[in-house]
Amino acid sequence: MAAIPPVCDFGWQAIDAVLPGVDGKSHSIFSHAGPNGLVVAFICNHCPYVKAVISRIVRDANDLKAQGIGFVAINANDADAYPDDSFDNMKLFARTNGFTFPYLHDERQTVARAYGAVCTPDFFGLNSELTLQYRGRLDAARRDAGPPGLRRDLFEAMKQIARTGDGPLDQIASIGCSIKWKDAA
Repeated sequence: MAAIPPVCDFGWQAIDAVLPGVDGKSHSIFSHAGPNGLVVAFICNHCPYVKAVISRIVRDANDLKAQGIGFVAINANDADAYPDDSFDNMKLFARTNGFTFPYLHDERQTVARAYGAVCTPDFFGLNSELTLQYRGRLDAARRDAGPPGLRRDLFEAMKQIARTGDGPLDQIASIGCSIKWKDAA
């Protein structure tokens, strides 16, 4: 069932955490910020929404580097209940899709809860002060390929944030599979 995150809480101060990456190293989220901001993307390996757009996510992450914006992806799904989202499968997913950014494992789900992540993909666009300025979709195509010249919502918003420090007032929420939370037992 699809989930839709809430609208952007402009100015929310992002939190840092250290999480294991598929490269075998531990990563501070904030250490990957560029001088003009950071995108923190909650994704996973098995969600059809993520799988449909992963090449566009990788493209935009690469293109944002030129704008002075860093990018990290985090998988917080319960891998016991969803083995496709295991750490080993994260390594494979990152390699297969040519990730040039850290793919981090939030096994305890504390970071996803602190951010209020709702779905995969769920994008948090932060400015140079690491405050939230964008919480919207990647683009209008969602799970489709999309026509040539499709507006790149995340990319354009982050370019604006790099220039002004502020995100666009009009944002369209992402949509995707719900985060697979562990039982609270």
